[in-house]
Amino acid sequence: MNLEIIDEGTSSYDEMLSKQRNVFASMVEKKKQGLPIETEYIFMVEHPRVITLGRHAKEANILIAEEELNRRGVSIHKIERGGDVTYHGPGQLVVYPLLDLEAHKIGVKNYVEMLEEAVINTLAKYGIKGERVIGASGVWIDAGNNKERKICALGIKCSRHITMHGLALNVNTDLEDFRMINPCGFIDKGVTSIAEEIHKKVDINEVKEILGDQFKYLLGYNE
Repeated sequence: MNLEIIDEGTSSYDEMLSKQRNVFASMVEKKKQGLPIETEYIFMVEHPRVITLGRHAKEANILIAEEELNRRGVSIHKIERGGDVTYHGPGQLVVYPLLDLEAHKIGVKNYVEMLEEAVINTLAKYGIKGERVIGASGVWIDAGNNKERKICALGIKCSRHITMHGLALNVNTDLEDFRMINPCGFIDKGVTSIAEEIHKKVDINEVKEILGDQFKYLLGYNE
């Protein structure tokens, strides 16, 4: 089995969702037929401004009227991943791994922890200490105190051990856009980005490379 990490540049949410679903359906069908998965994929992309709602999302967590969202050019999508309300936009690195967890002998809980670990290790390259928060998936800064803020959101779907959806890491994201929602349903926690934490913009292509290397390492593709 091999891993393809594909840089999609900037692409619409609809286009990437369609691409994910097609690859996901093909991989799931192979599993149903008992055929081997020959290639896994990780798509890396930036999206135009969009708000997504997971299976258990509450629309009350969108704080702006639909007319105003339309005026701002922000679209809304209801999707099949877990999690609540999430924002995607320019400067944010969205990563969609389509993996066969059975081949890696890991369960969904360990997979989520692996996604968090990849981000934590990436942030460390920029001198940022990423942390986990019990009961709240994703990666946080200053976990456990009143300055706690989220830098990376997670939301996945898994069927027959095949994954889709993934993570959204704030790199150079305009944090003002998060005022449109209660991120992931929280009303008492902040959001941040790599640029915000180190007080300068960073090369998102460099972040893609570091994060891609982390995935290869954690999935055993460097062995």
